[in-house]
Amino acid sequence: MLVDIGANLTHESFAHDLDAVLARAAAHGIAQMVVTGASRQGSADALALARAYPDRLFATAGVHPHHAVEYTEDADRELRALHAHAEVRAVGETGLDYHRDFSPRPAQRRAFERQLEIAVELGKPLFLHQREAHGDFLAILKQVRDRVPAAVVHCFTDSREALYDYLDLDCHIGITGWLCDERRGQHLREFVREIPPQRLMIETDAPYLLPRNLKPMPSHRRNEPMYLQHIAEELARDRGVSYAQVEADTTATARAFFHLPEVAVGEYARAS
Repeated sequence: MLVDIGANLTHESFAHDLDAVLARAAAHGIAQMVVTGASRQGSADALALARAYPDRLFATAGVHPHHAVEYTEDADRELRALHAHAEVRAVGETGLDYHRDFSPRPAQRRAFERQLEIAVELGKPLFLHQREAHGDFLAILKQVRDRVPAAVVHCFTDSREALYDYLDLDCHIGITGWLCDERRGQHLREFVREIPPQRLMIETDAPYLLPRNLKPMPSHRRNEPMYLQHIAEELARDRGVSYAQVEADTTATARAFFHLPEVAVGEYARAS
């Protein structure tokens, strides 16, 4: 059994065949998934999906730095209302992204800080995003890290030095199919074995980051949760352990982090 801690199942590319996507995931050993909420509407949609598939799908609620300009007082109230629902297990996706700067950096920092306040007040874990903003991100996170129960730096792609900065803050690390990218992910293969098993989780970030070394490569090029199994296999090779060990460790860690119930792999039946 595996747990995909980051799947953007509210993305429009899944609108026409979500049930089939979930069925394929179950057939490949994916027992549970956390649906990422990355915008005001996206977070509401993530909760709706989690409520439609109880005990199989869960949600986060937050505003991604790309959408930081939409973080108004109304947005803050909306997020707090979403977090009143038990299916919403973490605050985020939130953080900083200086790679694309789709929102001005001051707006990104303000939105990040406001969402950290929610996590502190509600005692919820953080689902974090950081790209090319390590210094500012770390400085802001340090201010609250000892007041939130847990934090995962999702889709980690940074350096060994950044990795240890996060581990020193007792953060979890999310590994995606970036590991499988021979152009950009080779450095991760060199030090991914240094992540303690109780701090390591895996995710697809579907529909993004389709593993580049899949064989055969799907013609549609859409990533989906079924490919988490491939990521786990690659991770096991790089860590020098068995697939079963990666499966057991990452699933136990994810369930502890998000407080997920233990369920066997089964059909994703929509609640009536």
